Amino acid sequence: MNLYDNTDYMEDVRRTAQLDLPWDRLKDKAVLISGATGLVGSFLIDVLMERNEQFSMNCGIYALGRSEEKAKARFGARSCDPLFSFIPYDINLPFVRNDIGKVDFVLHLASNTHPMQYSTDPIGTITTNIIGLQNMLEFACAHDAERFAFASSNEIYGENRGDAELFDEEYCGYIDCNTLRAGYPESKRCGEALCQAYRKQKGIDVCIPRLTRSYGPTMLMSDTKAISQFIRKGIAGEDIVLKSAGTQYYSYTYVADAVSGLLTVLLKGESGEAYNIADEASDIRLRDLAELIAQNAGRKVIFEIPDAVEAQGYSKATKARLDGAKLRELGWKPFYDIKDGISRTMQILGQI
Repeated sequence: MNLYDNTDYMEDVRRTAQLDLPWDRLKDKAVLISGATGLVGSFLIDVLMERNEQFSMNCGIYALGRSEEKAKARFGARSCDPLFSFIPYDINLPFVRNDIGKVDFVLHLASNTHPMQYSTDPIGTITTNIIGLQNMLEFACAHDAERFAFASSNEIYGENRGDAELFDEEYCGYIDCNTLRAGYPESKRCGEALCQAYRKQKGIDVCIPRLTRSYGPTMLMSDTKAISQFIRKGIAGEDIVLKSAGTQYYSYTYVADAVSGLLTVLLKGESGEAYNIADEASDIRLRDLAELIAQNAGRKVIFEIPDAVEAQGYSKATKARLDGAKLRELGWKPFYDIKDGISRTMQILGQI
């Protein structure tokens, strides 16, 4: 069984495609999405394709990714849809295409997003968030895009200084830039600044959805984030391995909610503004998250010391909870809290 045969997964896709949003902005338009086969990008494409099918939106989708083989495996028969075009592309190379006409919306979702990549490919982590972003911004300018969205991260806030329970969009915590691990958050910060520079100097309309730790059935099996490792162990019927004391207190978002937030920012957000995609009902300590997944799997939590390579990629932030009030003012509401989101993820992945 693949994702498209799963009733629960398709329910998530259809429910997101039926949200009360100004979808007319996308009707008869073209959207270019980098990171198309990733956790968020692939779900977003499924939603747009569903919207095309059910509501005749006629939105053309240009999906960028490194592997055409991976794209065909992920999207199946949908990859043959005339409104869908996959373009093999390394985001760090200039993107010049004479065979692409008007592109109305550009979404830069490509990024190294898990600890092992941070420690084994630190250069690629930084360049994707800066050089890759600039390539997409240049493409958007050349094609007179109506709006550009840069998927930023909760990591831009750094370490909690002890002066805030929740990070609003104005918060700026501490990051030790003279470390290998700093490559990801610092390049995301720089990426946001680059977006503002293009907005000022070239007049492009930019919005910045700030994603928090996202999970769901579209997660990649190669993902080394703690929550992804926990879920993989759980659906395999194995004990959950916790590689720290588990006191880290973070915000998490189920993929359907991350994408509904992304679409809300894209279609309703103010130009130049950043928006946290987060809800307090999905804030949880790492050890409690491990226990929750273990309970769902009927297993237990065990402790293991991480190896040196793993440890290099781990976030040093011990408390990073995001304030989602600004996004809620645009009308966004999540479908799932952390308990229901984890249960749904494991149920779907356990069936495919």
